[in-house]
Amino acid sequence: MNTERIEERLLANLTCEYLHIDGDGRHFQALVVSPEFAGKNRVQRQQRVHAALGELLETGELHALSFKTLTPEEWSTQRG
Repeated sequence: MNTERIEERLLANLTCEYLHIDGDGRHFQALVVSPEFAGKNRVQRQQRVHAALGELLETGELHALSFKTLTPEEWSTQRG
């Protein structure tokens, strides 16, 4: 598994304003900024990311991903 594969899958299935993925080939971290997260709680956002990754998670090909989800407004506020 590599970051490009995860990025490709997320971008194909989720509207991302900003996406950054880092990892060592086994464990990955992602920052996902999407307008699709507006009005959604943390669990709903996680469910949306999981749905976007689909078969990568279902088959176990991707098994260690931690991520932070933000709306564009939250991202803008955090960056100052």
